[in-house]
Amino acid sequence: MDDLWPVTGLRVRSGDLELRYMDDGDLAALARLAGDGVHAPDAMPFTTPWTRGTPTEVSRSVLAYQWGARASASPERWNLELAVVRGGEVLGTQELTAQDFLVTRSAETGSWLDLRHHGQGVGTRMRLMILHLLFEGFDGLRATTSAFADNASSNGVTRRIGYTENGVDVLAREGKAAQSLRYVLDRATWDARPPELRPDVTLVGVEAAREQLGL
Repeated sequence: MDDLWPVTGLRVRSGDLELRYMDDGDLAALARLAGDGVHAPDAMPFTTPWTRGTPTEVSRSVLAYQWGARASASPERWNLELAVVRGGEVLGTQELTAQDFLVTRSAETGSWLDLRHHGQGVGTRMRLMILHLLFEGFDGLRATTSAFADNASSNGVTRRIGYTENGVDVLAREGKAAQSLRYVLDRATWDARPPELRPDVTLVGVEAAREQLGL
């Protein structure tokens, strides 16, 4: 498959953690994982409440979204959904999306982890890994992300890495208004990050993926 759809060969590795393009086995594991719970029942970190419903309904929401994302891999628009894997176990997903990247050199990150793996430092590591792919692998110049104001863990990771706050949106969340904080990280700030934010990272399959994405 790698020769026909090269992004399937993407791998980002650091220590015992790997981000990889999801095959059907990873996708099935991710869907079942989501059905077990992604966040506390009284929280909602997502604009679209796809985590509400029975375990089967949540799993099917994941499958439907991921199948759609697979088709988005062109120079004009791409959505790279990478499984977060440790010791052969899928822990969650790390997303990198862009539109008109050849012009803007900017991409957005998003992610989620299984509730059991929160608070272990995985969120920071996987964000650093996807940023390494963006800046070092794809020659990006700007990374953006956002999180609801009450999502302490996501905002904590973002601020720890050195993003700058970039405005506030008011969005509808389950029928109520909620503040969403926007952030930006430019290449100069990324290059100046301290040693503790510089894990060893290995990229695999980047050249072939660059060709598919027009880079």
